[in-house]
Amino acid sequence: MQLYCNSLTSISRLKTREVSIGGLLMGNGHPIRVQTMTTTDTMDTLATVEQSIRCIEAGAELVRITAPSKKEAENLLLIKNELRKRGYHTPLVADIHFTPNAAEIAARIVEKVRVNPGNYVDKKKFEQIDYTDAEYLEEIDRIREKFTPLVRICKEYGTAMRIGTNHGSLSDRIMSRYGDTPIGMVESAMEFLRIARDENFHQIVLSMKASNPKVMVQAYRLLVQQMLTSFGECYPLHLGVTEAGDGEDGRIKSAAGIGTLLEDGIGDTIRVSLTEDPEFEIPVCRDLVKRYVFPSTETALIPSVQKIPYDPFSYQRRTSFAVGNIGQQQVPVVIADLSRLKNIEPADLLKVGYNYDATTDKWNISDTAADYIFTGNSLLNFELPGTLRVVTYPATWEQVAEHSSYVPLFSTSGYLAAAHKSNHMNIVMVDCFSDNSDINDFTGLDELANDPTVVLALSSRSRQAMPAVRRMFMELMNRKINNPVILICDSNHLTTDEHLIHFATECGALLLDGMGDGICLGMTTESYAINSKEQTTISGRNYVQLNGPEEFMNATAFGILQATRTRISKTEYISCPSCGRTLFDLQETTARIRKVTHHLKGVKIAIMGCIVNGPGEMADADFGYVGSGPGKITLYKGKDIMKRNIDSEIAVQELINLLKEHDAWIEPASA
Repeated sequence: MQLYCNSLTSISRLKTREVSIGGLLMGNGHPIRVQTMTTTDTMDTLATVEQSIRCIEAGAELVRITAPSKKEAENLLLIKNELRKRGYHTPLVADIHFTPNAAEIAARIVEKVRVNPGNYVDKKKFEQIDYTDAEYLEEIDRIREKFTPLVRICKEYGTAMRIGTNHGSLSDRIMSRYGDTPIGMVESAMEFLRIARDENFHQIVLSMKASNPKVMVQAYRLLVQQMLTSFGECYPLHLGVTEAGDGEDGRIKSAAGIGTLLEDGIGDTIRVSLTEDPEFEIPVCRDLVKRYVFPSTETALIPSVQKIPYDPFSYQRRTSFAVGNIGQQQVPVVIADLSRLKNIEPADLLKVGYNYDATTDKWNISDTAADYIFTGNSLLNFELPGTLRVVTYPATWEQVAEHSSYVPLFSTSGYLAAAHKSNHMNIVMVDCFSDNSDINDFTGLDELANDPTVVLALSSRSRQAMPAVRRMFMELMNRKINNPVILICDSNHLTTDEHLIHFATECGALLLDGMGDGICLGMTTESYAINSKEQTTISGRNYVQLNGPEEFMNATAFGILQATRTRISKTEYISCPSCGRTLFDLQETTARIRKVTHHLKGVKIAIMGCIVNGPGEMADADFGYVGSGPGKITLYKGKDIMKRNIDSEIAVQELINLLKEHDAWIEPASA
C-alpha cells in the first residue's frame, strides 16, 4: 500500500511542489496559508472591496471572489485596482463553475482561478450513461479541447489555478463510471491535472471538498496516493469541508475534516466554510494552523509501525467486543466530566441532558444526554435516571453499596494490582507514549488483553497526542486486542474556538478512521473558566447559550460524534457559506430553518444560496432549500425537485409541509 503521508506516528508536512500565487509561495514547506471568500455581489465593487479589506485585516492571505459570468469576471479588474490603490496587495482568486469564457477573462486579471472539474465542461443532468472505453476517451478529448485554452492563458500570465473537486457536483460521466465515491472525486481532478501537465503547466493547487468529513478525508488521502503513484510528486492541497454550517457545528465539522489531514501532515492552505461573515472564518483557520508550528528540535516519542492494520482510504469501525453498552456495533458513548463540581445535585445533571421534574418525580432525558458521568471522588446522594451510570475512582467505588450504577476508573498499574474489581465493567486508563518509558513497552496491555470486563481509556500527554493514540490503536489491532476504547481528550486552551478545534481534531481524526467506542472531554484547571457570557460574545457570534463548561463539553462531544457520522443525535444542516451568487440572506434564513426544525433528529437539511450550490453540492442531504432566483426558492427531496420557485416569504412553511408529506416531520415537544 502506497502511504499517503510521511508518517502515521509523527506530524510531518508532506512535501509538495512550490506554487507562486502573485508572489505568495505555497507548498514545499512554506507556512500553511489561510484564505476565505467574499459574500458580496461581485458587481458591487465597493462592497466587495470593503469586505475583502476586512478579511485581509483579519489575516486572510488569499481572497476568493465569485465570477459566475463574463461581467463579474471583467469587474474583477475594478476590484483589484481599487484594492491596490488602497495599498492592499493580497492575491485574489476567481471562483469559476460553469463558464469557461469567464475563467479565461479572470485568468488575465487575478492571481489565481478556481475551476470545478465537475461542471467546467460537463453538464450535470443526473443521468446514468454507460460509456464504452472508446466513448469515455472521446469525452476526455472534449475536455482537453475546452480546458487547454485556460491552461495556456494561465501559463502566459503567470496565473495559478486550483482544480477544485466537490463531492456533490461530480459530473454524470464520472458518476456513471465511479459512482458518488472518493475515487470518483480523485479521478475528476486527475483528468484535468494530466491535461495541465501535458502542457507543462504546474502552478496548480488541488482540493477534494465534501460536506461529509469521512468522504473528504478519504478523497484527499486517495489523491495524494494517486499523485505519488502516477507522478512521483504531489501538488499543494487546499483543505476544506464544504457547506460546514455555522456556530459550533460548523467549527466542529471543519476541524474534524481539516484537522485530521493536518495531523497527517497534509495541507498547504485551508479555508473554513462557515455560514457567517467571511472575516469570522479567519480566526478559526488561524487556530487550526497554529497547532502545527513545532519547535525544530521537537520530536515525538512514538514507535514506528511495521504494519498498518486498517484501510485509511475507506471507513470501517475497529472490531471490538461489548462491555455493557460500550463497544461492538453500539453507538459511541459520551462520558461527561462533572468531577470539578462540588456536592453534585439533581439540577447539575441538566447540564448533561437530564432534567428532573420534582412534581412527577421523573427524569426527562434529551437526545444529547450523557451515557455516563465522571464524578472523581464524589458519590451522589440521590436516585439516578435509569439510563445513567457513574464513573468514580476505585476507592470511592468501593464505598458504594449497590455497584450496578457505578463503574471504577483505574490506572493500568492500579487495575493489575487491585484486590477488588467490578464483575461487570472496569475502565482502565492507558497513557499512550507520553515519555520514553512508554516506547515499545506493552506489557500492561498483555495482561489487560481481552479481559471481558475492561474498557480501555486511551489518552496521551504527548504534544502529538492524536498520532500517539492512533499508534496505540494500531498496536491493539495488530495484537488482536478487542477491548472497547474510550477516547480521553483534555484541553488547556483558553477560548471557545480553540477548545472546539482541539477536541474535534484530536477525537474526530480517530473517529473518522473507525477508532473509538466512546468519548470523554475535559479541561485543565487554567482553562476551566468558560461561561455563558463568553459563549455569546466571542468573535461577535451568537453561540447557543450554554450553562458552563460541563454543558459545553457535553454538547461538543455529541457535536463531534454527529460531525463524524458515528452517532446522530440532532438535525444536521448542510449550509453553504454564502458568496456573491447567493439569492437570499443565508445567515438569517439558516437561523429561521434551524428554529423550526432543530428537533428533527437524524434529518439532513441543505440550505443553499443558489443553483451552483444546489442539488449537486447538497450531496447526501435528505431535503434541500435552494435559491432559484431573486426572492424565489426551490425545494428538493434528495436531488429531486419537489416544489419550484416558491416565494421566499412562505418557503420555510413549505419546507415544513414537504417534511410532513414524506413522514420526516414530528411536532416539537413544546407544541
